[in-house]
Amino acid sequence: MIALLIGAGFSLLFTLFLTPLFARAFRRFGWGKFIRDDGPQTHHAKRGTPTMGGLIFIVGSTIGYFAGHLAIGYPVSRGGILVLAMMIGLGLVGFVDDFLQTRKQQSLGLGGWSKILGQVIVGTIFALIVILLPDAYGTPPASGSISVVRDVSWLNLFFLGPVIGVILFVIWTNVITVAASNGVNVTDGLDGLASGASIFAFAGYILLSFWQSNQWCENPAIDPNVVDKCYPVAQPIDLAIVAACITGGLIGFLWWNTTPAQIFMGDTGSLGLGGGLAALAILTRTELLLVFIGGLFFITTGSVILQRVWFKLTKWRYGQGRRIFLMSPLHHHFELKGWAEITVVVRFWLIAALFVAFGVGLFYLEWTLS
Repeated sequence: MIALLIGAGFSLLFTLFLTPLFARAFRRFGWGKFIRDDGPQTHHAKRGTPTMGGLIFIVGSTIGYFAGHLAIGYPVSRGGILVLAMMIGLGLVGFVDDFLQTRKQQSLGLGGWSKILGQVIVGTIFALIVILLPDAYGTPPASGSISVVRDVSWLNLFFLGPVIGVILFVIWTNVITVAASNGVNVTDGLDGLASGASIFAFAGYILLSFWQSNQWCENPAIDPNVVDKCYPVAQPIDLAIVAACITGGLIGFLWWNTTPAQIFMGDTGSLGLGGGLAALAILTRTELLLVFIGGLFFITTGSVILQRVWFKLTKWRYGQGRRIFLMSPLHHHFELKGWAEITVVVRFWLIAALFVAFGVGLFYLEWTLS
């Protein structure tokens, strides 16, 4: 618990006090945001605002994680390192995309398929490590079963044997990784929207992991009467620590990222955050619960998919494409309807918080009823 508080506190202070210094450095490097012409016209005032701010909270969270452990001599775990590695790996993909955007001064850096390829490479490496390499207790950090609030035994991916099982697990991991990282990326369109919503999501994983650590199957103090309901998660307290460090880093960053934003997280931050959420979902064995923990991200992504599918269908049927929303993603639709940017952001934060509360509630309800 002390490592959690120290790590989260260090991450928060790092981003809170150093973000302005990074922003000035990024401005000197010419890492300014390019604003596309077909978006809301009010966004053109943001052109040139420093981007790639995700570097700040990724670095802050990583240093905070190790600082928390060093402060009390608590050993790091493979799970915590893997969450950070996933966040850093996808953050690197986003950094390349951001760098190309600032260099070319256009809204598209990496091509869509190139970005997905980078996500798949990182996701595949992560999947192979967590399913093939055992931890200190002799079992892999991840499970071969698809999970909701815990593993569902009859949804085991290894039903056709170990080789096919590993292939299916890699595919499943990449589905989660690409969906989560692109979900945060699509949501990152207004000042503070993605960072605020991510704070709620990672805070949800602090609660889930902390509860799992109290009811951990390897915990010698666990009540024999509830042993059948324990969680076979690898080092859940360390997953709570890394989630807390990311949350702390985001809170400090949001101080400078909220309206009017003095720095943007860029794809560096949004893809990295999505990777962190995907890794936590897999390692806490709550993969399908991520639909609620990251509910706002899935709604926002769904609005883009609906818009494109409806446009193509109506174009094929009537010869002219029609739209469901004034503009996608969904937050731009409400902007064009006349909502102030801060109004959209705060209301979407409330939606994100309700989804997280519902997801955490489902998690705890399952334990009380099982």
